[in-house]
Amino acid sequence: MRQPSRRDVLIIGAGAAAAGAAGFEAAAQTAAEAERHGMSSFGELKYPADFSHFDYADPKAPKGGLFSQVGPSRQYNQAFLTFNSLNSYILRGDAAQGMELTFASLMVRASDEPDAIYGLAARAVRISPDGQSYRFLMRPEAKFHDGTRMTAHDVAFSLGVLKEKGHPIITQLLRDFIGAEAADDATVVLRFKPERARDVPLFAAGLPVFSRAYYTARPFDETTLDVPLGGGPYKVGRFEPGRYIEYQRQKDWWGTDLPVSRGHYNFDAVRFEYYRDRDVAFEGFTGRSYLFREEFTSRIWATRYDFPAIKDKRVKREVIADDTPSGAQGWFLNTRLPKFKHPKFREALAFAFDFEWTNKHIMYGSYDRTHSVFQNSEMMAHGKPSPEELALLEPFRGKVPDEVFGEPFVPPVSDGSGADRTLLRRGGHLLNEAGYVIKDGKRIGPNGERLTIEFLIEEPTFQPHHMPFIKNLNTLGIDATIRIVDPVQMQNRRNDFDYDVVIQRFGFSATPGDSLRSYFSSQAAGLKGSQNLAGIVDPAIDAMIEKVIAAESRAQLNTACRALDRLIRAGRYWIPHWYKASHWIAYWDVFGRPSAKPRYARGVLETWWYDPEKAAKSSQRG
Repeated sequence: MRQPSRRDVLIIGAGAAAAGAAGFEAAAQTAAEAERHGMSSFGELKYPADFSHFDYADPKAPKGGLFSQVGPSRQYNQAFLTFNSLNSYILRGDAAQGMELTFASLMVRASDEPDAIYGLAARAVRISPDGQSYRFLMRPEAKFHDGTRMTAHDVAFSLGVLKEKGHPIITQLLRDFIGAEAADDATVVLRFKPERARDVPLFAAGLPVFSRAYYTARPFDETTLDVPLGGGPYKVGRFEPGRYIEYQRQKDWWGTDLPVSRGHYNFDAVRFEYYRDRDVAFEGFTGRSYLFREEFTSRIWATRYDFPAIKDKRVKREVIADDTPSGAQGWFLNTRLPKFKHPKFREALAFAFDFEWTNKHIMYGSYDRTHSVFQNSEMMAHGKPSPEELALLEPFRGKVPDEVFGEPFVPPVSDGSGADRTLLRRGGHLLNEAGYVIKDGKRIGPNGERLTIEFLIEEPTFQPHHMPFIKNLNTLGIDATIRIVDPVQMQNRRNDFDYDVVIQRFGFSATPGDSLRSYFSSQAAGLKGSQNLAGIVDPAIDAMIEKVIAAESRAQLNTACRALDRLIRAGRYWIPHWYKASHWIAYWDVFGRPSAKPRYARGVLETWWYDPEKAAKSSQRG
């Protein structure tokens, strides 16, 4: 699962604060308060103020047609397998995927830059010299779908209600946001704490703008199937909870011809289909029940893309590069529970998972092993710490495992037999050292109770990956089981941290910042609905997150992330899964698209378009 991650701009260099000349200070203030058409973490902007469109979009792309898919990603309370709400910015309910298409934000991201954002509802921003206030200047043409003007008052209301009642991920990322005030209809001032994280202003600028008038008579924090009033390129059309939802393009949308929008949002209708079973979903694709599919199941990719429409080229399939950090997927161990408190116990479980066998026999050799939460990026730790990393880590020597100052932890490599006796013996020794001994063929904990572990999943697709792992755990004397629950129950149990082990997939942008707190900080460990599924509580990790956030250059950022990676890997909070630096996509041959995709995104569906000529040929071939 991937969440929005915006970044702040470096306002004044380290030497500027020391300058004493009044003339220099005045010049710095003038520069800081000049109108800016975009922002990024370190002041790096690819596009000038007069740019006409993003390079990866075709401004001449035709409008029309349908795009349909089984949604490949979700945000906040959105669900993959069902939905029962159209409110996707609170904790309660399971929201429909794609609701973000119906809202506008102050600024939007350029997908060919690490973290830059450019004006949408705001035409420009002025930043105070101290970096604590951001004055956004609204576009007069920005409107909601009912024709009412989108004003600074709506922005102030939206950020206020999201900070107070939004999803916990949002409220946590806005903790350094003090508040927003509308100076007038066209000017909204966002204020931040002096110690705020680098990316908080950019995150705030990327949040949806709600209609203050609409919510005057409606509670914001309730699940509802009422269509909310938005101001984005699409509006909710037909839907049936748990089955499908359609979004209709607003042909008179005020943002259509802005540089950030040209060549985007080309489909007249965007539809998300819902299936409770991946095999059934695949059959739906072969029958043209939907038109685009990103494949996540290696078995299906390797064995089932041989249906007639593939053979006669009505359906195309491709492997496209994924240049973003691949992030972390794995089994996350709930360290809030006493049985998962001991690091050696957690490490022992890793010796029972035979990735090599699983990859070969279940996943057709399609994946590489994940080691790091920053996999496939320069932020991943390798070898021994550099002098710069050691400078960050030294204050914690004696308080963290010695391993942190050497080679980072790498999951064990098996002989591929599925039951590597050497690794299982090592796991058994670690369990003994952690106080879990064999009695009558079963592992008994220090409290004398039999050791049990329940793996919680919401769909049967992952069952084959669990079973050999569970078999090896049973060999070690652990009573391990798997439980499949419905999506609503799964969401509730994750929110309440009511599980032993769950699977999580997440990734960070090329410039991570405050979002790290939601995944790894001590504060997030007790925050209902947070992404800290492992319940990590570690002062060293908390401190290193702050080093990442405070980095003043990309080199410093990479160094701090590598140090953080070492700490997380040394904690054995998760059993890493696998990754691949590519996307598997398949689609009915009815689409056109730009010649190149953006580096940090797929570009689907934002910059593709419907091609009637291809569609006609595809129908004739069928």
